[in-house]
Amino acid sequence: MSKFRESLEGGKFVVTTEVGPPKGIALDGIFKELECVKGRVDAINVTDQQSAIMRLGSIAVSKFMNDLGFEPICQITCRDRNRIALQSDVLSAYALGIKNILVMTGDHPLLGDHPQAKAVYDLDSVGLLHAVNELISGRDLSGNKLESSPSFCVGAVVNPGADPLEPEVIKMENKVSEGAFFFQTQAIFDISFFEEFIKSIRPLRGKIKLLGGIVPLRSANMARYMNANIPGVIIPEETIARLDKTSDVAAESTAIAADIMAAIRDMCDGIHFMPIRANHLVARILDKVGM
Repeated sequence: MSKFRESLEGGKFVVTTEVGPPKGIALDGIFKELECVKGRVDAINVTDQQSAIMRLGSIAVSKFMNDLGFEPICQITCRDRNRIALQSDVLSAYALGIKNILVMTGDHPLLGDHPQAKAVYDLDSVGLLHAVNELISGRDLSGNKLESSPSFCVGAVVNPGADPLEPEVIKMENKVSEGAFFFQTQAIFDISFFEEFIKSIRPLRGKIKLLGGIVPLRSANMARYMNANIPGVIIPEETIARLDKTSDVAAESTAIAADIMAAIRDMCDGIHFMPIRANHLVARILDKVGM
């Protein structure tokens, strides 16, 4: 069992963050970025070709992170591989000592730096969760018996700001049925929307662990961009005004994130930070809330 799962099952309020692999092979930069949060977070997501931009693979980086004492959560997306390759990569990850995976469908290649690439999407996130569950049970998607089977802490994502919300909740229920144990949410800024989401998933709360997503904002323009371009992200105008008026954006961003943490803490089992190459802000936020 992974240390991350032990923490969740033990009732600890967990904190996770994430890092993107480099566009190349040099890993010094990401490990330098993570120095400020080492020992302060329970696990670190390693993104898998995030935003459909080609980078070093999440499995390789997760392996190196494991070796250096970090607890990785390896993201695996469905966009680039068929079911044979996906199942093989899941087994490869476990063979390399990776115990936590986060299953995602993946952004379309048109959004990335290789828009001419062919999207595969042989499985979606629910289908990949089913495949992982089958592998854990000792067989592949064709029903063939494995010689030995993996044992993962399996996670998925959910968007509490989806509009309409009902299809998102139904998909979440399907993910739970296919073995998702923990969920990381899209970024939370409007607490009222998140409260409605929590009410809608009440029947699931005893079955899963929920990590509320927080994106540290680096400018008012970043907030406006997210409002305009990221589905399900609703940043209130008063939050944007706080960033517009301040003379110290990093301090105000830290305060905003700390306020969100305080507001959602009793509704979640942990927090997942999505700092976008700014884990120094995560460290500041943890300092401010005393974690």
